[in-house]
Amino acid sequence: MVWMVEGEYEMFPILETERLRLRELTQEDAPAIFRCFSNEAVTRYYGQEPFVDKQQAEQLVKQFANNFEGKRGIRWGIERKDTNEVIGTIGFHLWLAAHKRAEIGYEIHPDYWRQGYTKEAVQKAITYGFEHLNLNRIGAVVFLENEASNQLLMKLGFQQEGILRDYMYQNGQAYDTFIYSLLKTCE
Repeated sequence: MVWMVEGEYEMFPILETERLRLRELTQEDAPAIFRCFSNEAVTRYYGQEPFVDKQQAEQLVKQFANNFEGKRGIRWGIERKDTNEVIGTIGFHLWLAAHKRAEIGYEIHPDYWRQGYTKEAVQKAITYGFEHLNLNRIGAVVFLENEASNQLLMKLGFQQEGILRDYMYQNGQAYDTFIYSLLKTCE
């Protein structure tokens, strides 16, 4: 897939960290996406119900591709280099190039929680956002109850700006969320 960033055509970027490769998702990744998004521990703070069939994962991969093609966002598969296994996704949505802002989102399968993979991926995506997407502000919206994500963002320098009341619905119930930001000048 190709898109333009600051007047140049660019292939879907592949980013690497010590242990991870952030790459474009394909339909071959749909089973891994299904394993992640069908897990209630993952979707509990995601604002959506767990997936119940693999077609939902296939549709999500298409949605990520459409967002990239439409220059509305970019979503990478988080792949472990040692196993070539996709363990989650990370990326930017609500990207508004004219306003130099986007929101970051991520999820990782619980088998890989508390091993530093999410932090590694988020740090790499932030660097890409500021250096290649020319972002000035990266936002994040997180359920109040999602302690792990709230702590991670604070460790990475995000500032908590306030609470969005009844902002997300999960299982038919409204939840408040924190709104965070990281500014390029604060990085």
